[in-house]
Amino acid sequence: MVRLHLDYWSSVWAPYKKAIEALKTVQKKATKILPALKRLPYSKRLKACQIPTLHYISIRGDMIETYKIITGKYQACVAPRLTKEEIYVTKGNDLRIQKLRVRYDVRKFGFSNRVINEWNSLPNWVVSANTNNTFKARLDKFWHNQDIVYDFRAQLQSIGSRSEVLCEKF
Repeated sequence: MVRLHLDYWSSVWAPYKKAIEALKTVQKKATKILPALKRLPYSKRLKACQIPTLHYISIRGDMIETYKIITGKYQACVAPRLTKEEIYVTKGNDLRIQKLRVRYDVRKFGFSNRVINEWNSLPNWVVSANTNNTFKARLDKFWHNQDIVYDFRAQLQSIGSRSEVLCEKF
């Protein structure tokens, strides 16, 4: 039940390092309860239990919220302002977000600045989904081989030509 609440609030809350470490400690202890997994490293326990890392859940939640904002699922008056790029770029997707320069940490780590790099790295076939569930399925398919899903030390890797190959299979 705690996990569901964390998932729900991840895009709004975006905890800093101390809070993430505290949550990770709870998750580590919970996965050690299972006797068969007790001696495995943390990332292998996560994979065996099919529990994604908190960092992955946070990034995924951000991408889902960004999709909802960009596609107009929220009223404009309550959604953060995300400015679409007007310049045609060959890399990335057709719904790229413009990256603004920020001077203060409050804006630097805020939602509207935090999501830009990951969103712009998504291929067109992922962001062009018609529904939320289609977007989630395509995002999961695109990121399914990422180390970040079960390894808390990993970072999201940019996937260059792989997006075209997956698009043909999808």
